[in-house]
Amino acid sequence: MLRFTLAALLLAAGAVHAQPAPAVLSPNENLVAEGIPPIPAALAEEVRRYTEARSARFLDWHPVRHEMLVSTRFAETPQVHLVRAPLGARTQLTFFNERVGAALWQPTRGDFFIFSKDVGGGEWYQYYRQDMADGRVTLLTDGASRNTGATWSQDGERIAYHSTRRNRKDADLYVMDPRDPRSDKLVLQLEGGGWEVQDWSRDGMQLVLQEFISINESYLWLADLKTGTKKLVTPKGGAKVAYGGARFTVDGRGLWVTTDRDFEFQRLARLDLATGRYDYLSTHVPWDIADFDVSEDGRSIAYTSNEAGNFVVRLRDVASGRERTVEGLPPGILGRPKFHKDGCELAVQSYNPRTPGDAWSVDLATNRARPWTESELGGLNRDAIQVPKLVKWKSFDGLEISGWLTQPPAKFTGKRPVIIDIHGGPEGQSLPSYKGRRNYFVNELGVAVIDPNVRGSTGFGKTFVALDNGMLRENTYKDIGALLDWIAQQPDLDASRVMVTGGSYGGHMTWALSYLYSDRLRAALPVVGMSNLVTFLENTESYRRDLRRVEYGDERDPKMREFLQRIAPMTHAAKIRHPVFVVQGKNDPRVPWSESDQMVRTIRANGAPVWFLTANNEGHGFGKKPNQDFQFYATVMFIREYLLK
Repeated sequence: MLRFTLAALLLAAGAVHAQPAPAVLSPNENLVAEGIPPIPAALAEEVRRYTEARSARFLDWHPVRHEMLVSTRFAETPQVHLVRAPLGARTQLTFFNERVGAALWQPTRGDFFIFSKDVGGGEWYQYYRQDMADGRVTLLTDGASRNTGATWSQDGERIAYHSTRRNRKDADLYVMDPRDPRSDKLVLQLEGGGWEVQDWSRDGMQLVLQEFISINESYLWLADLKTGTKKLVTPKGGAKVAYGGARFTVDGRGLWVTTDRDFEFQRLARLDLATGRYDYLSTHVPWDIADFDVSEDGRSIAYTSNEAGNFVVRLRDVASGRERTVEGLPPGILGRPKFHKDGCELAVQSYNPRTPGDAWSVDLATNRARPWTESELGGLNRDAIQVPKLVKWKSFDGLEISGWLTQPPAKFTGKRPVIIDIHGGPEGQSLPSYKGRRNYFVNELGVAVIDPNVRGSTGFGKTFVALDNGMLRENTYKDIGALLDWIAQQPDLDASRVMVTGGSYGGHMTWALSYLYSDRLRAALPVVGMSNLVTFLENTESYRRDLRRVEYGDERDPKMREFLQRIAPMTHAAKIRHPVFVVQGKNDPRVPWSESDQMVRTIRANGAPVWFLTANNEGHGFGKKPNQDFQFYATVMFIREYLLK
């Protein structure tokens, strides 16, 4: 009887496997597809190589052993992995359906690590402890509020972090021993959502906090943990100053900071806490200092500079002031420098057009750089991936705007169709990084891709980044109008076949350009984009609302409200006549789903094709691979149908 049952099961299994493959791909249970035609199953096989690339992101050094925590994806979402040696195996440590963000070792013994995770892309992050002895995971925070910025004390006994649990709006300061979640204590009630712990003093009695107001304005405070009070370090009033980070000096008398004080770019400096004097260390580098780290003994500083999209890592001896450039790292984007606790090795994160993202280290005695991960490209030939080149054009007012142009391979002849892909932020920056699935558009469809850095982008100085604020918003739209003029002058680009796309603020730009230049665009693909800055500001989560008002203007002011309503894509939706593909996460706390829905319902009446893809288990962009893949399949079909024909 048992033998017969097993045979029957095997025959049934064989019958199941014998079923023909589906002719079309249906959206999974978390996706709602409106207006999107059936997707041929053969398309998934055709584009598979472009969906299987994997990246690795450095998270932390083990405090005792030379081992790394990295974030990488083996299944559907990025998880924490352990790498024990350069190019060693990636051993998965966390196993969740939701992606895991930051992770930090306990900094003296490394017997556990803490990590953050949200649910469904809602960004209500919770902290957890995972013990290495048995893999047990313990929730540390309340399970409901937004918790961010966890930073370890020097002795490894406590973390400081921010939480909105009091009113879901203000990022109050808490301290906890992660071994005992019951030790959690509110230290300071703070106003606003822009607070972040920067560092602990060596004696564990003070914290340095950053209060972020806007990309051009932030302040540093000292928090006294014994008295529960805070003291402003960087005075308010006068010219606005931005700080990019802060670390205590070893003696506790000063702070290492990056700041644009009295300079166009972020400089590395030492701030004396007693006198308020700044000693600048990087004035010889006329670019933004993007990131830095200080060795455990305080003798060395590593910092990265963003030099027109090519990053340089420098090492500085604090006592002598001598510097040297780190050699042997891959060209491109280099970030997250972090010294090992013993000071012998420096970790660096690497990205470039042919590398999705890998962790590297530098032996500080030999200056030898080594990769710790080598991320796969899903079967693509690394050398065949097209590398972007820097292009520049003049905008309507003579301001020089730049971007990155990626041309198709030489096998594609004649004028090429163009996709303009606008970054988010708006205080972001398009950099020559790995294009992921977008490489398919270039390599297989023969589409040229332009990633512009319109006014308001970072990386070009504090004056440039403020040129789109408030009533200046329309000028950044015109930068793309000038780009359309530039495309028309290029002998190898087809100005009659242009599509615009972008995510978040790039999605807003996509909506705005769709009504301003509808007659010059073939199609548009806004992803989680704001269709009306008034309704966006009214409905975005309260912990970030005031931060966005500094950038876009305060919709409560009648004059500003009238201006924002006048330029809103929603106001001009009737002008949009070209096909549109809208992508939105239902749980998005930044740009609510309603921003896309109200636009879709309005422009459908115009008679143009409207595709609408909603993910019920995603937030500000799709983070789960099955959802990303379906979005990509639909995007390929949209481009073939409306841009290439």
